[in-house]
Amino acid sequence: MLLFLKSLSRTVHEVHDEQEYKSESDSPSISLTVWRKSLLFSCHGFTVIGSGGNLVFRVDNYTGRSNDVTLMDGSGKPILTVCRRKKLRLVDNWLVYEGEVGDDTGTKSSKKPICCVRKHINILQPNLNVLAYVYHGPSEKRYAYVIEGSYAHRSCKLLDESRRVMAEIKKKEAMIGGVTFGLEVFLLIVQPGFDLGFAMGIVLLLDQMFT
Repeated sequence: MLLFLKSLSRTVHEVHDEQEYKSESDSPSISLTVWRKSLLFSCHGFTVIGSGGNLVFRVDNYTGRSNDVTLMDGSGKPILTVCRRKKLRLVDNWLVYEGEVGDDTGTKSSKKPICCVRKHINILQPNLNVLAYVYHGPSEKRYAYVIEGSYAHRSCKLLDESRRVMAEIKKKEAMIGGVTFGLEVFLLIVQPGFDLGFAMGIVLLLDQMFT
């Protein structure tokens, strides 16, 4: 399956680079193929393939549903950790740390989170397009990014305060040899200059929130 994804990734990325996903400076965005499956046996997680068929990111979660999920690069080096902070309140917070920190006991290191994400819940407007807000810190009142769309349909956008799209999740529309892709394989499209690891961290957050 991994070899098939690598081959398909190269084919699809060649089309994208030629036809779409251009920034205002005409620089192509980066398109990653995300497979919602770990390469390790009996492990939950993600496998992320680059345009050249290289392994860019991986998530290997042995415990299934975990409050802490660590994103690693292709060699297994921790990039960031997404931690769910449960409280007796309507809205839970997710904290994102650089590197690997914490565990499921709720004990965290002395590191400060690089951002805080809050799931949007509005009882009065249940069909609102907003999924979550991203803040620079837990005490911040003004959000830095907003996530809109539907993760269930693999159609989401991460927008900054100026409403510019920084990253986007899209369905992988492809059919090769009679094989079609469902929701387990999709695209993560990241604009030039935006951090790839952070963009993939947003995917992990959405998966925890809406799966």
